[in-house]
Amino acid sequence: MLYLEVAIVAVLIVINGLLAMSELAIVSSRPSRLKAMIDRNVYGSRRALALASNPGRFLSTVQIGITLVGIVSGAVSGATLGLRLTGSLIDLGLPRAIAEPAGIGVVVALITYASLIVGELVPKQIALRNPERVAASVAPAMTLLATVAAPVVWLLDFSGRALLRLLRQNTPSASGVSDEEIKTIIAEAETAGIIEPGERKLISGVMRLSDRSVSGVMTPRTEVDWLDLTASDKAIRDKLKNAQHSRLPAGDTVDDLIGVVQTRDLLAAALSRKPLDIRSHIRQAPVVHDTADALDVLETLRAAEVPMALVHDEYGHFEGIITPADMLEAIAGAFRADVDTDEPEASRRADGSWLLSGSLAADEMAEHLAMTLPARRDYATVAGFVLAGMGHLPACGETFTAHGWRFEVVDLDGRRIDKVLAARLPAIARGRSARV
Repeated sequence: MLYLEVAIVAVLIVINGLLAMSELAIVSSRPSRLKAMIDRNVYGSRRALALASNPGRFLSTVQIGITLVGIVSGAVSGATLGLRLTGSLIDLGLPRAIAEPAGIGVVVALITYASLIVGELVPKQIALRNPERVAASVAPAMTLLATVAAPVVWLLDFSGRALLRLLRQNTPSASGVSDEEIKTIIAEAETAGIIEPGERKLISGVMRLSDRSVSGVMTPRTEVDWLDLTASDKAIRDKLKNAQHSRLPAGDTVDDLIGVVQTRDLLAAALSRKPLDIRSHIRQAPVVHDTADALDVLETLRAAEVPMALVHDEYGHFEGIITPADMLEAIAGAFRADVDTDEPEASRRADGSWLLSGSLAADEMAEHLAMTLPARRDYATVAGFVLAGMGHLPACGETFTAHGWRFEVVDLDGRRIDKVLAARLPAIARGRSARV
C-alpha cells in the first residue's frame, strides 16, 4: 500500500511537470516558427498554433489541471504518507507532540522538493530550449484536455475577462517584435557563433537604412560633381577628364539639373571622333523628395533609366543625389577609395570618450554611444544633432549635454562642424542632461 501511495504522488508530480512544460512551451512559441512547422507538415504544430492564438482558454485549461494535481497531491501526502511517517516515528519512541509535525513536515518538504525539480524547473528548462518542438508534441493532449474541460474552461475564461474589464486591462498588448528585441537576438546569435560579426554589422546596417530618409543617405549638394552645360567645350572636357565618377548630373545650373550623363557614352563618342554634344547623351533621372524613405527610393532606382536620383526639398531646391552606392555605404560603411582621409568616422579613446566626425550618421552615433534618439528628428548627421542641441552655429570649444553625454565641438571646417568629442557624464549629472 505504501508503494502505491508513493507511486500516486510521483505520477501527480510528473503530470504537474508536463502541464508546466506545456504552458511555458506554447506561451513562448513564436507564431512564425509554428507556421513554418505547419508548412513542413510537423505533427501537432497546427494545434499548437491554435492554442497559442487563444492564450486565455489555454491558460485556463492548464490551471485547472495544475490545481487538481495540487489538491490531490496535498491530500495524499498529508493524509496518508504523513500519517504513516508519524506512526513510524511514534513506534521509534518519539512523543506524539513531536512525531506528528515532524512526520508531516518531512513528507511535505520531500514532496515540495520533488515538485520544484521534477514538476517545475526541469520541465520549464526543457520547454525553453525548444519551445516550438515541445509545443507541437504536447498540443494534441492539451487540445483533448481543453475539450473535456470545456465548460469549466469557458467559465474561468469568462470570469478572467470580466475581471480584466473591471481593471481596465481588456485591451490586448502589442505582440510585435521591436527593433531592440531584434538587435538583442542578433547579438545573442553572434555570441553563440550562429552568425559572424560581419553578418551582424550588415544586418544592423540594413535595419538602420530602413529607418533613414533620403536626406540621411544621399550625397549632399556640396559634394556633388556635376556638368555645367553652359561651360565651354574645353572646360567640359577637363571636367570629364578629372571626374572620378561614371555618371554625372548635368544642367545649366546646379538648381536646374535636367538629367544624368554617363561618361562612357561621351568616351565612345570621342573615340568615334564625333562632336561633343552632351545634351544628346543626357538621360532622364527620377526626382525624389528628401524626406522619402530610403528603402522606397531603392525601388525607384531599380526602375530608373540610370541608377541615380536627384533629391529636392519641398521648395524644389536641389539637395543632392542618391545612388545604389550610397545605399551600400549606409549598410556596409564607407569604402577607403571613396573617402579623402584614413581617419575613421568614429573612434573610441582610452578614457572612454568618442571622437566623432560631423558627417557620421546620427543613428550610427546613437549605436556607438548606446543612446536612443527621438524617432522623429530634423537631423541626419552628428553635425545636425549638435546644431539641433545648441540652436546656433557653434564655435570651437562650445559644449552641450544630451542623453547622458557631453558633446564638444573640437574642429570646424568653415561653417561645417567637422569633429565632435563625446564624453560620458557622471551618473549624478546624467538625469539633468538635455534631450535632443
